[in-house]
Amino acid sequence: MEDLLLVMIGILLFIIFVLLAKVYFLRKSAQEICDAFLNRLTADTNTLIDISTRDPYMRRLSAEINVQLRLLRKERHRHQHGDMELKEAVTNISHDLRTPLTAICGYLDLLKREDRSEAVQRYLDQIEERTEAMKALTEELFRYSVIRTEKNLAPEKLNLCRLLEDNLLSFYGVMQEKGIVPQISLPEEPVWRMLDKAALNRIFSNIINNAVKYSDGDLTIELTTEGTITFSNTARALTSIEVGRLFDRFYTVESGRSSTGLGLSIAKILTEECNGSISAECNSGIFTIRLQF
Repeated sequence: MEDLLLVMIGILLFIIFVLLAKVYFLRKSAQEICDAFLNRLTADTNTLIDISTRDPYMRRLSAEINVQLRLLRKERHRHQHGDMELKEAVTNISHDLRTPLTAICGYLDLLKREDRSEAVQRYLDQIEERTEAMKALTEELFRYSVIRTEKNLAPEKLNLCRLLEDNLLSFYGVMQEKGIVPQISLPEEPVWRMLDKAALNRIFSNIINNAVKYSDGDLTIELTTEGTITFSNTARALTSIEVGRLFDRFYTVESGRSSTGLGLSIAKILTEECNGSISAECNSGIFTIRLQF
């Protein structure tokens, strides 16, 4: 009886050992699949997932994931190719538009020197206004294509307070024309960050330009010592759906038909390249863009 009991205990211990070994190898295989999957998502490689276990179920799982990885890689390459073609097209179009626009501006300058009636002068003013708008749109398209293709940021120690003040001063005349008196709150001590100066100026400029263009007559700007910058203005016409799409390239709200819809998209790209974050929200008619460096 005791011998039988010892045998049963031995068998039970053997089964437990086998099950523990099975669980160990299954966990090991699952971890291998997890690590390999994360690596394949972040690295541009054709290497597929391979695991050390011979378990048929885990190998089948690995094979199914490899199938999806192949499809994902194919779609990613197609997207990258299409995105590159779009960038090249935008660059070429902006270059092609520059030449005739420069010629048009030249002829307009010559016409201004000629005798003209009041009606002709009114028409010329309209043509000049539309031409300047087209030049601005063309330049914005060109800047966008350059930003998307060139990654040559040169970080340096910058005072966020000083750069923000300089950018606000550059919009002083525009704010006066629109009757906007900005409410500005800056810390007394400098807020230093290692950032690219040209990129930061472009970010501030695009955000302030957007705020001035679509504000209902007010603008509040606050910078904290932690490096958080908020731009707030009343924009009752904005909806939550529009706010959610403001950083999408080429998206414009209905009132911004003369815009490329690239200003905030460029700001987002540059902010992320500077390892910062940018977000937008609209609560009770107050639209806010928040930067964090």
